[in-house]
This record gives sequence, structure tokens and C-alpha cells, in this order.
Amino acid sequence: MKKRTRPSRRTRAEERKDAAVPARPDREPTADEAAAADAHALDREAARRAEEMYRRGAEERGEGRLP
Repeated sequence: MKKRTRPSRRTRAEERKDAAVPARPDREPTADEAAAADAHALDREAARRAEEMYRRGAEERGEGRLP
């Protein structure tokens, strides 16, 4: 097993700087991609189930969770 290393101050500073950048797409969708997305109908039941899972995950308590 490899020996563990400690990140340098410079590495930590770069990590903090990178973590402060908000997530965003690297580009806008092309016209073909937008048209393909618009061609599909929203499945309301799937959206409801996804929202329920997000809520359950946010409220989860137990091993490995920070208070």
C-alpha cells in the first residue's frame, strides 16, 4: 500500500478556490438537442417519485450522517 501524503498549502488553496466556483454547464444545448428535449413529454409520475426520493434523502438520519 502506498504511503499517505499531505496536501500542500498551495494545493489546499487551489481546492478552496475551485470549490467556490458554482457549477454550470460548459455550453448551451444545440438546436437539435433542445428540439429533442422538447419533443418528450414530462412523465408526472416519474417527477413525483423523484421529488419523493430527494425529500427522503434530505431527511435521512443514521450512520454516516453529520448532525
